[in-house]
Amino acid sequence: MKKLLGVLLSVALLGTSLVSCNKKEAAKASSSDKKIKIGVSIWSSTDTLGSQCKRIIDSAAKALGVDVMYVDQGHISEQVTSSAETLSAAGCDGIIICNSASAEMTSVINTCNQNKVYVAQFFRIISQQTNPNEYALAAKSPYYVGAVHENEVENGQKLVTILAEKGNKKIALEGWEAGDATFLLRWEGYKKGVEEWNASHPNKIELLEPQYGGTTSDTGRATAEAIINANPDIDALIVAGGGGDTLVGALAAIESMGKKGKIAVVSTDFLADLDEQLKSGGMAAESGGHYCDPLIAFMLVYNAIKGNYAVSTNGFYDVNFPYLYVASPEDYAAYAKYFVDDLPYNAQELKDMANLSEKDLEAATAKLSIDDVKSRR
Repeated sequence: MKKLLGVLLSVALLGTSLVSCNKKEAAKASSSDKKIKIGVSIWSSTDTLGSQCKRIIDSAAKALGVDVMYVDQGHISEQVTSSAETLSAAGCDGIIICNSASAEMTSVINTCNQNKVYVAQFFRIISQQTNPNEYALAAKSPYYVGAVHENEVENGQKLVTILAEKGNKKIALEGWEAGDATFLLRWEGYKKGVEEWNASHPNKIELLEPQYGGTTSDTGRATAEAIINANPDIDALIVAGGGGDTLVGALAAIESMGKKGKIAVVSTDFLADLDEQLKSGGMAAESGGHYCDPLIAFMLVYNAIKGNYAVSTNGFYDVNFPYLYVASPEDYAAYAKYFVDDLPYNAQELKDMANLSEKDLEAATAKLSIDDVKSRR
């Protein structure tokens, strides 16, 4: 009887062990089959630039079978930092974020570290020179994947040079938020462009101190009106960026004040009607156009979640994107065909991109242009 009980007990224990193992294996399988969820913290997913960003991210997510969650934070510091908390609490495996000030990244990175959520910046990078503490935190974080950004200083220089070459002499500047990391770099470029032009040309140019127009068309318009009323002799205006709506408002102000064609306007962030603005004299030139920074940040985070890209605790991935420049209706027509009427990457290309090594992803980023898209079509 004892022997029989022993056998029965052994069978029972074996059954329990098998059930336990099966549960563990099932849990493991469930975990590996879990659909990836990536959060997007963005100033706006509905303005000109933000909606283009959303369009390409949604296409990548669909191609890869990834769930996406958006939080619009308006570049308001408290909302930027809380967006990381919201997306982490919602079960995101990773986050891509377009912050405002680099100081906000301390809270964002700490939130991601605590929740074991991967994070990458887009349209932004933390400066090691001006924000050494935030940079060091990012470098040592096992969850901060990296940053995708442009050479904003070069961008600023080029836009000022375009204005100077068109004969403009007194240039006003409309930013969006004081202290924004990207604006500060563009402003550095504008000033550098002025200095270099004035050092080598007899016809000197002047750049006024920036005024800030927020990220809405109403605030953009009010700020442009104030700038023009205070400086009626300006012949150029740089609208530094802010997503596109700031520029829409500024152009409306210029037209309503009878200054269209008299004030040359350049900006970063392409308008939906840029071709018409170039034809009518509303715009002199614009940089931007590719809207794919968040796509590359998305790919970085996706591969980090999948375990394909190692995340260093002594550095991070730094991906630099080339700007597109449009200064004529002809320039815009080529851009519109491959970046507006259609996306620069189709579903298969997005799937293929997700399988690239990090170095190959950087190479693909560096060559994105109208000619690059033409070669793939």
